[in-house]
Amino acid sequence: MQNPLFILAGLVLLILGGNWLLKAAVALSLKLNIPKIVIGMTVVSFATSAPELIVSIKSALDGFPDLALGNVVGSNIANLGLVLAVTIILSSIDVNKSFYTTDWPVMMIASFLFFGFIYFDGVIVQYEGIIMVVFLFLFLVYLLRFQKTAVVDELPEDDVPLPLYKTVLFLGLGGLGLWGGSELLIKGAVGMASAYGVSERIIGITIVSIGTSIPELAASIIAVIKKEKAISLGNLIGSNIFNLLAVLGITSIITPIKVMDEGLLTNDIFWMLGISFLVLPLVFLPNKLRLGWRDGLVLLGVYFTFVYFTIQ
Repeated sequence: MQNPLFILAGLVLLILGGNWLLKAAVALSLKLNIPKIVIGMTVVSFATSAPELIVSIKSALDGFPDLALGNVVGSNIANLGLVLAVTIILSSIDVNKSFYTTDWPVMMIASFLFFGFIYFDGVIVQYEGIIMVVFLFLFLVYLLRFQKTAVVDELPEDDVPLPLYKTVLFLGLGGLGLWGGSELLIKGAVGMASAYGVSERIIGITIVSIGTSIPELAASIIAVIKKEKAISLGNLIGSNIFNLLAVLGITSIITPIKVMDEGLLTNDIFWMLGISFLVLPLVFLPNKLRLGWRDGLVLLGVYFTFVYFTIQ
């Protein structure tokens, strides 16, 4: 009885947290005169990636590196195959040139950097973690200085400026709500999975990764409902970059992350690279520079195929 209650309470906190975070993000964008996609890729994605960071560091330190790796790889797959899919099924997103000249290429570079570091020796060591964090820092500096808006803002006149104390308050409450909600959700989900004797990697790649992707889902759906699609897409691309470079980078600086289950290298990592690459052709086909409900169904189909073969 306890596990379903944790799941329900977690979902309520996630919805509240996503709403507060969105208000803070829009207010920050207005106050600093920064494109919303940049706020989505920095402030919002860092806040929604906090659960992955906490779960991965704790898992690695507790001697469960596969949970840390499975969580990040699974979250990146879930962010695109589940969260982006649901978001664009609900409402299409029009994207601009900087999406395919900056945002998507950086996500792919981060993915291949991670692949190169872990595929050949099965471990991410401290100096590799430092390289990942430095690359993230350089990308953030570039974003804040040069990034143009990558998504069409539908209702700029509806944006509400907030006083600084309210912005900081909503930012803190939103981050805490998403973190607390995901913690409760993970506790309930892992409790239910453990009761059925599911392996550590499978729990990491499916239940924990979906659980830690739910902040992104909550933030993205609320962003779409409030017509803030730039924050929605920026949050997802940014979260995938943060998951790889910040979450695994910082975790491996603290303690080396070693692959225990070879399925991560023979199966999961290739699904992550494949679904990350798939987003680009979907942006151009069938409608140029638009992600619509058909693309959402394709991504959802790929995601459920991945889950099916992984569990098998």
